[in-house]
Amino acid sequence: MDLVTVKYLHVLSSTFLFGTGVGTAFYLLFISRTRDPAVIAPVARLVVVADWLFTATTIVVQPLTGLYLARGLHIPLSTPWLYWSIVLYVVAAACWLPVVWLQMRLRDIAVAAAAQGRELPLQYARVLGAWTALGFPALVSFLAIFYMMVARRVPFG
Repeated sequence: MDLVTVKYLHVLSSTFLFGTGVGTAFYLLFISRTRDPAVIAPVARLVVVADWLFTATTIVVQPLTGLYLARGLHIPLSTPWLYWSIVLYVVAAACWLPVVWLQMRLRDIAVAAAAQGRELPLQYARVLGAWTALGFPALVSFLAIFYMMVARRVPFG
């Protein structure tokens, strides 16, 4: 495959990865503020679907296309901006794995509360707090990665 096509796929998949992450986080966070399980449940269901459909696929495509580009462009993985992009990508991916599980828990808690006609239990707020806490390092990692991909330099150190 030619480098232009791979670069296109790399940029496109990064757009889906970041856009889905920010979009689903926005909707789940703000819909959770309603504390209404009947409203939260359908949104949480779609957030989980979107994460599996878009994030899970692009989280695989990104390193494959990135490594292909580095090899094709003869950029050593030890190049500081590329090295730190990889490190931060691993950090973001490590945050994403438990985030998906937490999103499924949030969905299940909201679905159960809605089906029973009850308010959200306190457990929902605890799980949402953990979900939010893991989202911040992932967001900061992706913002730094985007910077390094464009500037080809490390913004820190």
